[in-house]
Amino acid sequence: MKYVIGVDLGTSAVKILLVNQQGEVTQEVSKSYPLIQERVGYSEQNPHDWVEQTVAGLSEVLTDFRGNPEEIEGISFSGQMHGLVLLDENNEVLRNAILWNDTRTTKECEEINDRVGKERLLDITKNPALEGFTLPKILWVKNHEPKIFEQAKAFVLPKDYVRLKLTGQLHMEYSDAAGTLLLNVAEKKWSKEICDILGINLEICPPLVGSHENVGMLTAAIAEATGLSAVTKVFAGGADNACGAIGSGILEDGKTLASTGTSGVVLSYEANDDKDFEGKVHFFNHAAPEVFYTMGVTLAAGYSLSWFKDTFAKDIGFEALLEDIETVPIGSNGLIFTPYIVGERTPHVDANIRGSFIGMDASHERKHFTRAVLEGITFSLNESVEIFRDNGKNITTIVSIGGGAKNESWLQMQADIFNACIVKLQSEQGPGMGAAMLAAYGCGWFDSLKDCAAEFLKEDKVYQPIQQNVEKYKGLFGIYKEIYGRTSELYQQLMDYRN
Repeated sequence: MKYVIGVDLGTSAVKILLVNQQGEVTQEVSKSYPLIQERVGYSEQNPHDWVEQTVAGLSEVLTDFRGNPEEIEGISFSGQMHGLVLLDENNEVLRNAILWNDTRTTKECEEINDRVGKERLLDITKNPALEGFTLPKILWVKNHEPKIFEQAKAFVLPKDYVRLKLTGQLHMEYSDAAGTLLLNVAEKKWSKEICDILGINLEICPPLVGSHENVGMLTAAIAEATGLSAVTKVFAGGADNACGAIGSGILEDGKTLASTGTSGVVLSYEANDDKDFEGKVHFFNHAAPEVFYTMGVTLAAGYSLSWFKDTFAKDIGFEALLEDIETVPIGSNGLIFTPYIVGERTPHVDANIRGSFIGMDASHERKHFTRAVLEGITFSLNESVEIFRDNGKNITTIVSIGGGAKNESWLQMQADIFNACIVKLQSEQGPGMGAAMLAAYGCGWFDSLKDCAAEFLKEDKVYQPIQQNVEKYKGLFGIYKEIYGRTSELYQQLMDYRN
């Protein structure tokens, strides 16, 4: 039997999957690491923690593995997007990584817009300047930590740093590079124009490779530390959302994904780069060869539910929290939640907007608030679905992964709010499976990623929209969309009262 490993470097933990040639996950290991939040809006991690926990996780997999290590033919990676890791001339870390959910760079986004120009930036990168992206973080270090910036000889994204430490080889692949705001997405090369305008040395941008490309072997030290064979092939991997798309079979036109993790994503396959979404949604290179994907983001999707549970229901688990939401009518008895608890990305690029419950009265119980949170998260995701449809995409079927795929009532809610068939997969492993599939394809097990998906991925259940529910949710969605415009100024005023 042959195997591959998919390593998914998330925000809270690294998840490692050992997958056989039938797509069966034979082992799964997760290792957590801390988040560093020294100030409001700051979000950092120590890159050494990623490497340490990845090596520990791989070692655990090999300890329990009953076969010959050489049967594990390949390893590939998925990783949290946009995070900045600055390296010195010896490829050692200069400071903590600044993560995707760090919002300190509003002024740097303004600087990019002023100097590059919003339209020119969209022409080159297909995306607007947002606090979460990598380029504003590079400028923040340049502006606030000039001594560190002067020492920087390269930058990478989180999974690329882990791969560097496992192989000794420095690369970045296209799907993650597209989220930096430094890549010419259509031409698949770094933008000298943007670098020159902003005073960034083009040489700090690492060599670019395809996601399925073999970028080296494990170093002897890593092979010894983990128990893996030194001949294990290492493949570049992809951004977490691109790998999530691969791991969900989003590999042809018409395929759409709804992923509910800490953040939420609606992602759709694009065969070419000829559509113009005017920056309303993200447009990135796919981890599948020579194609693209569009993506809308809800910053606090699963995080909204976690926040609600930790704040108001700490003594129970998620299953118990959600067990009676079916007894609550659509619309949560006149209660609507907006999931803007850390700002918002799509369609409102607004770091200052904050969440709310609208319509509370004395009749509402915890179950009403719980359902309202799920409906609010799904309404936010539906704003991305609406943008895709308004731009001519025909969306009739959506694969649901993450927390939103773990509860039947929530899956039906998605079918009704999205007005689409919702597919739940038999084995939903998201980005980690996508990384494993890139390794399987890279090892030559399949002629294409689509062939790999046909073997690895199987449907479990399909949830059909219920027409009377669809109509009720259309009305509620209209109310939900009005809340932002009616409250954004109030939230801006309230920012003066925050510590």
